[in-house]
Amino acid sequence: MKAVPRAFKTGRSFSIVFVLLLSLSAVSPAQLLFAQVAADGSSAPRSAFRLERTPIAGGSELLTIFGSLDGLPHENTAATEVPLVSLLRDTLGDENPENDRLRYLWMLTYTKPTFLQKLAGAVPFLYSRVGRKSQSSGGTPPPIVDLAESKQEVWEAFFWTALQSLVMDTYGIPVKAATRTYRRNVGDYRKAHVVRALAILSLYESEEGGSPIFTSSEMHDIQARLMLTEKTLGGIVDDIYLQRVYEKKTTEARDIRGHNWELLRQRAEAESLYFEPLELPDGSATHAVIWVAKDDLAKFRGKDFESRFLNVNNPWRDERLRSWNGYVETRFFDQDNREVAPETPGAKSVQMIPLALYGLDHPKIPILLVDFRDSINPKARELSRRVLEDVARNILSLSKFGDLPYFLGRSVYDFVTGRRGMDINQPTRLRAYSQLKLLLSLSSSLDPGLREEIANRMDRVSVNPFENNMDAEAKLAREQYSALIKYASRPDGLPARVASDRRAEMVSLKHGKREQLLLRIGSLLSFGLYKHREKDTPALQRKLEVTRRLGYHARFLQEVVRSSPVVEVVWPIEEVRRSLQFIVDHGSEANGATAKAVAYIFTHTDDNEARRLCLASLNRIDNSTARKEMLALYQNEKVTADWRVIIAENLRNAVRQERTTPKDARIIVSLIGQ
Repeated sequence: MKAVPRAFKTGRSFSIVFVLLLSLSAVSPAQLLFAQVAADGSSAPRSAFRLERTPIAGGSELLTIFGSLDGLPHENTAATEVPLVSLLRDTLGDENPENDRLRYLWMLTYTKPTFLQKLAGAVPFLYSRVGRKSQSSGGTPPPIVDLAESKQEVWEAFFWTALQSLVMDTYGIPVKAATRTYRRNVGDYRKAHVVRALAILSLYESEEGGSPIFTSSEMHDIQARLMLTEKTLGGIVDDIYLQRVYEKKTTEARDIRGHNWELLRQRAEAESLYFEPLELPDGSATHAVIWVAKDDLAKFRGKDFESRFLNVNNPWRDERLRSWNGYVETRFFDQDNREVAPETPGAKSVQMIPLALYGLDHPKIPILLVDFRDSINPKARELSRRVLEDVARNILSLSKFGDLPYFLGRSVYDFVTGRRGMDINQPTRLRAYSQLKLLLSLSSSLDPGLREEIANRMDRVSVNPFENNMDAEAKLAREQYSALIKYASRPDGLPARVASDRRAEMVSLKHGKREQLLLRIGSLLSFGLYKHREKDTPALQRKLEVTRRLGYHARFLQEVVRSSPVVEVVWPIEEVRRSLQFIVDHGSEANGATAKAVAYIFTHTDDNEARRLCLASLNRIDNSTARKEMLALYQNEKVTADWRVIIAENLRNAVRQERTTPKDARIIVSLIGQ
């Protein structure tokens, strides 16, 4: 039988050491344990991922992450490798990363549902999987997100919400319930694959070595965009804030996981049960199993049991466990109750019975995912919130925003269940189940019998008709990747789509914001059938290349501003000068945020060359913000006289060349003269 990790132990000494290590370390609890195993001299596991690059005609490339699904049954090692995530990067046909743009991301297990699945997805109160998709439809796989056009998702969401409220809901309860149920199942199916794509990218990043194909900034941008898909207005978040979003969300996830880890471990210890984390290939533990020793069933017969946080029935009074014929593992412990190898002198064999499996990334409390004695238990808890919401919205037409009594009642109910840590009316387990499915596929450390037991019980808990089981998804991923490669090799396929996207990107180079808004409304009203695109010309191609590079350097300067009060402390000044020089050469259309960043750098660097480039950049940027920032520098008492002379001359030239508004011109003349 499978041996237990070092973490599989109880005892207050472990609790104290764990808390001390966690308080001193910036990594997750699972990473601490993973580091401990590595320090003990165990061999490092082979890489679970590899990346394949496929050039696309017209100047782009398809990057695909392959994963070794060691958790799935297989006859040979090669059979376990499955394409998981593909990403399109538009390089404009050169080797300069400054003008690259990330476009479509495919989670290759995300597929169009079958006709039967679509019908089932529209049936109200059908909370169950309906069959599975045995083979790919053969068409182009649907991407789960367009990283470069995330704003379009926000517009589409508003459009479909309005269509639902103003049209579909007026046809009566059957149509209203069916359409709302279908849209929710579609959204949940996509969210489940977004969660898995996030986990795969995080695992790949932790294992990536040598010369990385993705820069750190690119990887974090991708993950942040995926994180923001859960937010209604997440698509309109500017790229400059993506790093901040990634850091915030990652910190929150680490804190939640650490909190749930310790909460569940302490509760298991208090009830004389055993706590075992389940680790992904990078050592991070997103789930945990609670076990009971078969010998303890007689020892603690009739003992009281506190089910809070564990949410399972009392094992000490359960006669089924005494004659248990389900999954059992035999493990070995020494006299100090530490897990040891079977051949250790004095080792005592203990039969362990799994009681429950929990997700550690869920907010508030560890969330019950699998109850090995009662499959209905976790599903009933998962449905406690969804049934309430479906009845209120689809049948009774109640809304928190339109019905005061319902708002007050739900608020009190949500507060009580959340405050008491009750596993009813909790946010969906969607994320936890999606991560668990990935863990079962990737991890080879689980005993095959336990893996099969968990997978079977997960199938019974599934509430989305669109979901497929793990074996089917591996087959679908291979088929969809093959279809994607064929699509990428056709001149009228992916290359034509990239060219069309570039022409759509050129619209902002020729039209103002008001015209762009009207064009976007036209696209929405035509259900996406019409999308304005500019005619591709060499002049627009050059302008597109410069615009992308300008965005790259502008973002870099804004990141410099946020990182340190003294530029040279964190950033090599040569890189800062290079970005400033690009603004000097090509930055006439840089925005106000860039102008503010340049002005900030001027006052927070001691490098005279960088300061000269800052003033030249502000002089080149053709907008009112740049003039105001330069005027503020002129009025700054900390700026020396020689720099103020240069600033004054630049401002006078701007007035003479009529590059300022009449109001700004009057202010400049009144302060520094003509």
